[in-house]
Amino acid sequence: MENSVTQTPATHETAPLLVAIDGPAGSGKSSVSRAVAEALSYGILDTGAAYRALAWAALEEDVNLDDPIAVEEVLDDWGFSISLKGAQVVIVCGADATHEIRDPGVSKQVSRVSQHAGVRERLNRMFLSIVAESGLPGVVIEGRDITTVVAPDAPVRILMTASPEVRAKRRTGELSGSSEAEVLAAILERDAKDQLVVDFMNPAPGVTLIDTTELDFAQSVQAVIDVVRAAEARA
Repeated sequence: MENSVTQTPATHETAPLLVAIDGPAGSGKSSVSRAVAEALSYGILDTGAAYRALAWAALEEDVNLDDPIAVEEVLDDWGFSISLKGAQVVIVCGADATHEIRDPGVSKQVSRVSQHAGVRERLNRMFLSIVAESGLPGVVIEGRDITTVVAPDAPVRILMTASPEVRAKRRTGELSGSSEAEVLAAILERDAKDQLVVDFMNPAPGVTLIDTTELDFAQSVQAVIDVVRAAEARA
């Protein structure tokens, strides 16, 4: 599988410190992860963008998204590239797809490509390769199953969570046209589905739980930074 990453020249002799952040929908892990990365001069790897990019590329090629072999063939030469610093830029098949992969029509199809075990395994290997080759002091990697499947050996693994009510309130502020009650219902439905395959309320062994229910954004960011700084001190 061909993949690359926009990066600065390698200036660090040691491997980047990997910060893996997991959490349920609406937990704020994406915005907090990016703020933490900026504060620490780390890179930020949004794994969800890769799955969106794959779904977009497959749709562009009119591939059957439910066919695992066909989807993996897209991976063979999709030429994926993502920036780890600054504004996110996603290149797929030589084209800038940064905005296209966020289209609601693409979003609805992401689960169809992520359902394939072979696809997940290949992308997980790609994520770790991107981090290793980044040339950065550290990389924050966030998404689904990051602390348990993608990077179970990361020196920093954090499960960020919050009560459904608080997550609904936060998401309502980000969305337009939806009431807080509607968002809460959607979050509870998503949580019920997630609980069938992953526990987003109880951290796995070695994973630090950060409950942001009573924290504002700045406090949530600082809580993560404190965990990372402690890991840096141990390194």
